[in-house]
Amino acid sequence: MKSLKKRIQSVEKEAHNAFKKCTTAQAVEEKRIHYLGRKGVFTDLMSQLKAAPLEQKRELGPLLNTLKKSLQEAYEKKNNSFSAQTDRDTFDVTAYLPNQTYGSLHILTHIQEELNSIFTSMGYTVADGPEVETEYYNFTTLNIEQDHPARDSHDTFWLSNPERLLRTHTSTIQARVMEKTGPPLAIFSPGRVYRNEALDASHNFLFHQAEGLFVDKNVSVSHLLATAKTFLQAFFQTDELNIRVRPGYFPFVEPGLEIDASCPFCKDGCSVCKYTTWIELLGAGLVHPNVLRYGGIDPDEFSGFAFGFGIERLAMVKYGINDIRLFQNNQLQFLTQF
Repeated sequence: MKSLKKRIQSVEKEAHNAFKKCTTAQAVEEKRIHYLGRKGVFTDLMSQLKAAPLEQKRELGPLLNTLKKSLQEAYEKKNNSFSAQTDRDTFDVTAYLPNQTYGSLHILTHIQEELNSIFTSMGYTVADGPEVETEYYNFTTLNIEQDHPARDSHDTFWLSNPERLLRTHTSTIQARVMEKTGPPLAIFSPGRVYRNEALDASHNFLFHQAEGLFVDKNVSVSHLLATAKTFLQAFFQTDELNIRVRPGYFPFVEPGLEIDASCPFCKDGCSVCKYTTWIELLGAGLVHPNVLRYGGIDPDEFSGFAFGFGIERLAMVKYGINDIRLFQNNQLQFLTQF
């Protein structure tokens, strides 16, 4: 009995010293297993107690219960100290640090997401296509004749690969979708386009364009005008915006139309509309029968309308930006406004 009692007392002192000397969480766990595990020191003492006489059990039982509690407290105290240290060393990604520079979406990304949202709410599907195109899809399928000035090298970036070029408009997407899908269809196709132009405040060799195409039976100009007005009112967030229509020429539509919107910022004229109260925004028209034929669609059964605009142009009007080059200059003073 005396030897077991001394062993209990020595184990308590020994275990406390062992836990104190632990320098890692793994070492603490190893000591826990050694003293409190199923095959540990405390389990061995309990097995010795079972073989002891009843009178000795009455004295040694409470001592073992006290030992177990003491061992658990020693383990938890040391283990908690490592847990607290781990918490202090953990990097909090949500913590605020003053004077930091934060990234954000580019203004053109904001505009394009807004446009996608508007047209998908109207039932359109957002479509995409390759930026390196063939002459066939960029010109031929869109009823642009062989001698059209747009095919000239001074207007288009032709590649060394035969009949390959950087697309000059996103209408190429419409031609591809018509081939694959067929009517009825309603698509909205934004993306980058390239023109071999001199840079100035209103022209860039790379800019963003978006076009819409709707093809079904008995489609008329009235459908086009209603769609254009609904879109522009949603984009400029005003129900008082009106549109006017002027004749225009585009090879892929007949008749061709140019759509102006009443200035969303004034009623009597301002610097944005150059004091005319009107702003030129969209090129549009009914899809030319030849374009429908290239897309595998019978123009005697189906008709459609198409419209296009420059995304930078809309952003410049909406936010009063006076130089298209600002979109590519990466000036933080400009970009952080949006």
